[in-house]
Amino acid sequence: MKVPVIVISGFLGSGKTTLLLRLLQEAKAEGLRPGIIMNELGQLDVDGHILREQSDLPVEKLLDGCVCCSKRSELAGSIRTVLRNKPDLLVIELTGVANPEEIADALTDPALIELVRLKQIVTVVDAEHVLDYNSFFESDAQLIRTLRRQIETADILVLNKTDLINDAKRKKIGQLLPKYNDAAVLIPTAHSIIDLGLLLSDVVKQAKQAVAVSSAFPMVKPAAAAAHAAPNQPVEQTRLEKGQAPSFSRVQTISLALARTASYSRKDIEKFLHKFKNRLLRAKGYIRLNPEGPALLLQFAGNRVTWSESAHEGQPYIVFIGINLNDRELEQQWRRLEQ
Repeated sequence: MKVPVIVISGFLGSGKTTLLLRLLQEAKAEGLRPGIIMNELGQLDVDGHILREQSDLPVEKLLDGCVCCSKRSELAGSIRTVLRNKPDLLVIELTGVANPEEIADALTDPALIELVRLKQIVTVVDAEHVLDYNSFFESDAQLIRTLRRQIETADILVLNKTDLINDAKRKKIGQLLPKYNDAAVLIPTAHSIIDLGLLLSDVVKQAKQAVAVSSAFPMVKPAAAAAHAAPNQPVEQTRLEKGQAPSFSRVQTISLALARTASYSRKDIEKFLHKFKNRLLRAKGYIRLNPEGPALLLQFAGNRVTWSESAHEGQPYIVFIGINLNDRELEQQWRRLEQ
């Protein structure tokens, strides 16, 4: 089974590390073995020390840069290091200025795509300051875009620090956030206290299934059985959006192996990519335009397509990354393109 990945996103000081600590405590109570990757912009490890003081779990750290840009090349290696411990769950806490959709892209690294799956993106929103971001950072359009993408790509929005705002401000935020993401579960809270079953219930189920399977084969060493945790302490919460949290992230990755005998034109492929508009965030892969030709590297991002030469000699393939894609529909349309 692929290891599920939970990404914790949110601007600086929103309460991400507090949520991570609560998540790890709950995971431990449920008998899960989480793997942890923490990314910090600075050269000194601050949050990692906090985590070590309150948890005995090993932490893989990426310092002095952001995993969605300068540290991206190191992320795959860090994930492989964590996977050596055979975790039931991988949690990645991003820097406050990271774009979560870039992590979805990074998880499609050929060395990782069969090992991990993006389960959920959780964005912690600072209720005290979120309405002021546009005026605070009006000179930095890229940062404002990143903060919006943190909200837009989330499966769960944790509206934190609601104890520090009045009802009028709460109402404004409750009207603002659905404009950017009306599909996420929106949870107002304080001190990052939420029902962690939204994140862990299906992970516990998967871990128990793994135990049952391994127990059925005595020659295989079984994983540690999941313990029965005490129920969560009651927390007063109000869902601004109805419905349960999705089991899987709205940001999906769909991989297609391509027929070696197919022929394509660049124009047809580019037309295909643009037809999905804002639902398709990224596409990349190695494509032979004709069976006898070389494999070309295709990159699609920001509605721009680039082609470049490559030395790839294996099976041609393409990976799509998007929001609310229909994998069956996408594959059917691509196969029609092949014909």
